[in-house]
Amino acid sequence: MQTMSDPYMLEAGVPPVEVYRRLRTDAGLSDKAPEAAALGLAGTWFGVVLHHEGRPIGMGRIIGDGGTAFQVVDICVHPAHQGRGLGRRIMAALTGELERRAPATAYVSLIADGPARFLYEKFGFTDTAAHGSIGMYRTMRGS
Repeated sequence: MQTMSDPYMLEAGVPPVEVYRRLRTDAGLSDKAPEAAALGLAGTWFGVVLHHEGRPIGMGRIIGDGGTAFQVVDICVHPAHQGRGLGRRIMAALTGELERRAPATAYVSLIADGPARFLYEKFGFTDTAAHGSIGMYRTMRGS
């Protein structure tokens, strides 16, 4: 997934806990406790890590039960590398894996923050409110 003129390489997998935490905070996402990150990463159905000159600078993951429900999470690219179509590469890899392995009746969701919704719409995601649903969330204490 890299050419000689392309300094970016996308590989399947998840980063180590400390790299995961750094990628999230570098991109402006909330930090996660090391213990929580370790548990979460272990529950990844499919993930990708984006590298620039050997250094991880982005990622994305899919979590879920493997059959009926999946959620796209942790899509992020370091700000110094944004605006180069890298989020699109991450989403293409994730949705490609969903199309290959997820059952046709599976429900795939995500939370779109700000203008990221326009990227996700390019991959077939739509606003749940248009279908009579509303996304809801709950954080645990200390979040």
